[in-house]
This record gives sequence, C-alpha cells and structure tokens, in this order.
Amino acid sequence: MSFRWNANRLAVLAGLILAITSLAFGQSATGKSPDPKAAPSTGASPSLPTLTADQILENYIEAIGGREAWKKLTTRISTGTIDVPAMNLSGLVMVKEKAPNRSVFTVNFNGAAFQQGFDGTIGWSSDPQNGLREQSGEELAETKRDSDFYHPLDLKQMYSKISVTGTDKIDDRDAYVLEASSGDLGTDKIYFDAQNGLVLRIVGQHHTVDGPATFTEDFNDFREVDGIKLPYTVHQESPNSTFTIKFTEIRHNEAIEDAVFTKPAAGH
Repeated sequence: MSFRWNANRLAVLAGLILAITSLAFGQSATGKSPDPKAAPSTGASPSLPTLTADQILENYIEAIGGREAWKKLTTRISTGTIDVPAMNLSGLVMVKEKAPNRSVFTVNFNGAAFQQGFDGTIGWSSDPQNGLREQSGEELAETKRDSDFYHPLDLKQMYSKISVTGTDKIDDRDAYVLEASSGDLGTDKIYFDAQNGLVLRIVGQHHTVDGPATFTEDFNDFREVDGIKLPYTVHQESPNSTFTIKFTEIRHNEAIEDAVFTKPAAGH
C-alpha cells in the first residue's frame, strides 16, 4: 500500500464496493470524471513556503520511509476489516502484493467473496453480480498502473503531467494540492500534508466495467511497518458508496507464489 490507499490499492476495493452496491440496490455505479477544480478551498495558512511538484513528491517519498527502505520490500500481505454503513455490512479484507506488479484483493461479506487480481499481464475480477471476467481497456490500464508495488516511487512516470495548483485545508491540516493527469485515465487531485509530507486526501476516479466512478479518499492513522509508513485507516466516499477500511496487520517479504495472482479457472 502506498498512494491510492497507498492510495492506489483502495481504488480497486472501490470497484468491488461499487459492484456490491449495484447488486444490492440496482443502482448505476457510473459517474462523470471529477472536476479537479470543483472542491472549494477552505483556506490554508498563507505562510506556507512555495514548493514545486518535484519537491512535494520527494518530501512524500521521504515521509513514507524513503526509496531505500521501500526497495528492501518485495511482498506485502495486508488484512483488516471493512464497514459499509449504508448497507449495514461489515466484512474482511485481504490484500496480497508482489513486486514488480502483481496483486490480488479479496473482500468477504459473510461468505460472499469479491476479488480482483493482476498477474503482471492479465487483469481479472470475480463477484456475485458479474461472475469471473477479464478486464480490458481503461479498466485494465488502471489496474496495471495501480499494481505497481513501488507506486509511490514511480508517480512521475505514471502520470503525464503533475502540477501544483495551490494550498488548501483538510480538517485542521494545511495541505499542498497537486493535479496529476494520466491521459485517458483522467486526473487525480492529491492533497499532501504541508507539515509531515503524507497524503491526506485524493479526489479522482476509478474505472469499472460500467465506466468511470468518482471517489474521495481520506487517509489516517499512519504507522511505521518495516521501515515505511502506511495508512491503517482509509475512508472513501463516492456517489453510490461510502466505506471505511481499518487494517489490523501488515506483513512484508513473505513468500507468495505467482499462481496466487492468476485468473482462476472458470467454475472456481
């Protein structure tokens, strides 16, 4: 985890929750791409020093442990709980990741499993609504991008343009605001804590089988794990779903077979 809940990994879970919401309520999970200028400023401190996008990104990398610490890690297993208040649902989350770009995510609600995986080439998902299927187009491109194990270190390569748009305030924290554009995948608006360099919020979109869906993610309870910092609590809101994930355990450098990330055989 690192940027999209890491923060990138939560975007995958957002798609799973959107599928659950659609299944339960029969609602459309699509939405327009977010307007990166739409969120009103609440006024950050006028005394904040002026920083470039490169400086803000380098401060972020240092805040989460630095390049050397991240490169010592090659696998991650994260477990926790998920709560969806509008549906009165609580469940379990497990995320397995392996460098350079393999991942599989599982959300389980009372035996109903929602999964999404990427084996380095093929992106796939499985849920009670859509069954087992392969991804394509923008959905696959997003999954490939978000499965980069070293995502926080590679932001300048992932986005075609990153620029500073100003400052803002998230709750009581001053924040620098960056716009990160990635062509057909849209633009993310990223809020970095001006004091400690960590990501506070992301406003962006997640591509699903039904099209793009908007979301806002807030990150809290950062803890050091094996030399890097990760958020243990993530809250996400979108037009059709609101949920909170709280991680209880994160382990690194345990052996994970490549087969774990492979698309399951039909009927399994």
